[in-house]
Amino acid sequence: MIGRRLRASLRGWGGVGAMAAACAITLVLALLLPLGGARGQDGTTDVGGQGVARGTQARAKKCVVDPQDRSPAPSGADGPTIDAIKSRGRLIVGVDQNSYRWGYRDPNNLKSGSDLEGFDIDLVHAIAEDILGDPKAVQFRAVPTARRVEAIQKGEVDMVVRTMTITCKRLDDVVFSAPYFQTGQQVLAPTASKITGRDESLAGKRICTAASSTANEQLVEDRRKGRLVSSAKIIKPVPNQLDCLVRLQLGLADAVVTDGALAASQAAQDPTVQLKGGTFTTEYYGVAMKKGPDDDLVRRVNKILADYRESGWGRSYDKWLAPTLGEKSPSRTPPVPHYKQPT
Repeated sequence: MIGRRLRASLRGWGGVGAMAAACAITLVLALLLPLGGARGQDGTTDVGGQGVARGTQARAKKCVVDPQDRSPAPSGADGPTIDAIKSRGRLIVGVDQNSYRWGYRDPNNLKSGSDLEGFDIDLVHAIAEDILGDPKAVQFRAVPTARRVEAIQKGEVDMVVRTMTITCKRLDDVVFSAPYFQTGQQVLAPTASKITGRDESLAGKRICTAASSTANEQLVEDRRKGRLVSSAKIIKPVPNQLDCLVRLQLGLADAVVTDGALAASQAAQDPTVQLKGGTFTTEYYGVAMKKGPDDDLVRRVNKILADYRESGWGRSYDKWLAPTLGEKSPSRTPPVPHYKQPT
């Protein structure tokens, strides 16, 4: 039964079969990009009533000011951090290499070869072009979800552009740009499943999330507060969000909860799974960078984003995300930035 389901699922997007098989074999191992680093990942979860599909900010702790509104105002000025990047001659960025249409390698695209491509990758190239005058002056490092903050703090990367949600908890450890994408958490399950979304249909079901993801934090919080149906089972988090799709294909999980944008991409990869119900949180992705006395890099990224929203953002969305999210998605337009007010 499991074998038939897996074989059927692997008839999806060209290359997902090979990708899924590789992930099944090395489920917990990190894949390395040629330029170094560990494999990417992502994930999110939460479960409750589908009727709770109103947008509520997923957060592990309370913020006096919404986390997405706490980034400094844009500036095009250089500073110590940018000077160091220019001296090095390349931007080092933590990304994902397994998220279809966000950051991945398309084995069917002979033109791009082994190059990473996707919505997040387009943004990285725009940042590199502005700072260094060359969109290709980038060293990509695949960073697992659980190591995103650590990689920034240890100086392994200049920034992380990897579907990373801005949260109060993370703002204690890193600084974020203004938001560049709005999404929300959503349930992904086999098409034939009777699961209908974030509701009682999750009773007795095994739910997969990625380690250190906002989804996993939300799910644990819902369990604690009784918002998760009591018989639902939160299985051990996996290091990479794509591993959740593999577990679903192997029959080792009944549902995945992750950002709706990522879930839509996974559904596009595998026609035997689909989104169940609507999104039930409102979350924002930001570019994460190291905290410190100098904020020239985050201000510069905010300036780049201000220009990018007016030009490249829409083209990138139409190319990568419109085929899976559609023209009527609430994610169709970039979020309006609100910057930290001077004190």
